[in-house]
Amino acid sequence: MRKEVVVAAVTVTTAAAAVAAMVLVRHWKRQNERSWRHAKRILRKFARESATPVTKLWLVANDLAVDMQTGLISEQSKLGMFPFYSGSLPTGDEKGVYYGINLRGDNFLILRAQLGGKNEILSEFQREEVQIPSRVISADSKELFDLIALELSKFVSLHEDLTGKTKLEKLKLGFTISPPVDQAAASSCRGIDWRRLTDDTVRTQMMTEINEALLKHGVEMQVSAMVDEVIGCLAGARYYSRESVAALSLGMAVNAAYMESVQEVQKLQGQLSNSGEMAISVNWGNFSSIHLPMTEFDASLDSESTNPGSGVGNLDIRCLNSHSKSYESLPESCFVLSQIFEKLISGMYLGEIVRKVLLKMAQEAALFGDNLPIKLTIPYLLRSHDVAIMHQDTSEDYEMVDEKLKEIFEISNTTPVVREIVAEVCDIVAERGARLVGAGIMGIVKKLGRIANKKSVITVEGGLYEHYRIFRNYLHSSVWEMLGSDLSDNVIIEHSHGGSGAGALFIAASQTRDADS
Repeated sequence: MRKEVVVAAVTVTTAAAAVAAMVLVRHWKRQNERSWRHAKRILRKFARESATPVTKLWLVANDLAVDMQTGLISEQSKLGMFPFYSGSLPTGDEKGVYYGINLRGDNFLILRAQLGGKNEILSEFQREEVQIPSRVISADSKELFDLIALELSKFVSLHEDLTGKTKLEKLKLGFTISPPVDQAAASSCRGIDWRRLTDDTVRTQMMTEINEALLKHGVEMQVSAMVDEVIGCLAGARYYSRESVAALSLGMAVNAAYMESVQEVQKLQGQLSNSGEMAISVNWGNFSSIHLPMTEFDASLDSESTNPGSGVGNLDIRCLNSHSKSYESLPESCFVLSQIFEKLISGMYLGEIVRKVLLKMAQEAALFGDNLPIKLTIPYLLRSHDVAIMHQDTSEDYEMVDEKLKEIFEISNTTPVVREIVAEVCDIVAERGARLVGAGIMGIVKKLGRIANKKSVITVEGGLYEHYRIFRNYLHSSVWEMLGSDLSDNVIIEHSHGGSGAGALFIAASQTRDADS
């Protein structure tokens, strides 16, 4: 009898344990399903708010075209609209060996190549990257230009047997500038005031200093123009096609330049001849519009940045004190620019937006488990390069997504379904950014009045365009959608010639031609 009671008790206990286990499993499943549904809600809401239908893209393009026109009239433009280069750009007839410098914040490129005419690619191409020591970065500009001249002297000595030139004094040295992406890095460089490079006086002083340094080191070349790198990209495009009307830089930062009729630049009326064209540099990244598809994640990124706000932001008091001008006549460099458009489209920020979305899913929907991955909370840990790799993962189980989650955030044991959500977030961010770039392109073409009846070639440089295939495809498709089948052949987007920094060579070619003539 006692044995039967014990067996019965054990049976009851086992049954109770089984029931408890079933209850726990059911509870876990319900909780898991609730978390999963919440993660999907976050994803759907983000996708909905990031959507870029053609109607919205045209609203953005129209706003950009209006802002560009305003910038040609007023000095107080958030787009700047700086007439960086009023000389003639290459015609495609330039031939010979040319040298160029591309100054890029903490380093510079020295370039040399042979131009053989518009039907020939660059040949005998040499490129050398030189890191700028921290002591030079923190010194004055004369020390920086002395370093550049010294390194150029070594470079010329190494390659001059290939130039076929005996009169180097006739050569112009092309000089392009790519300001640092990181504002803290820019402010730590005493040698160059990156914010004031649009000031003619500042650029003239810089050209004087580099030419003095070249003379000191026996380099018989001369710099007669310092331009933004995107102007150099435009010069390269014009070398190969007169239908090239604009150039874009799409990398960690973004910028644009285009060809404008001199008559349209009303803010310089009386200072220039009334005929011909000139290159205009556009501070594309600072464009803002009420039609931009902003989300809570963009607002969070902006508020945490060193330049929050929209449009022209706060006045830099230090800059105000250095100018004896009224508030209304202060140059653009005196204002803190928020770069709202750049925060939506550039390689500097794409990864950060993806991280913020994943962080919310981890916090509110336990996407990666009950414990929040600590590294997921670290800003800017996810780079656009990593986003591209995860986004372009074609494996069945998203193996590259799994690898990147482990490598960057130390997130392991994810399921293929979770990795698919990560890839979808990457897709939403990249598609929105690329399509907004397409809208920006159409804004420039519309400003020029070339949509319906003229062919326009847009040249693009930068790693985001060159290495992120899906981003590039989204960009192209957005332009085609906006134009429609009847007009889609009127706008052609192509990759830049010669790669990063090569624009300095084309600037040198056109300057040398002008000097010879």
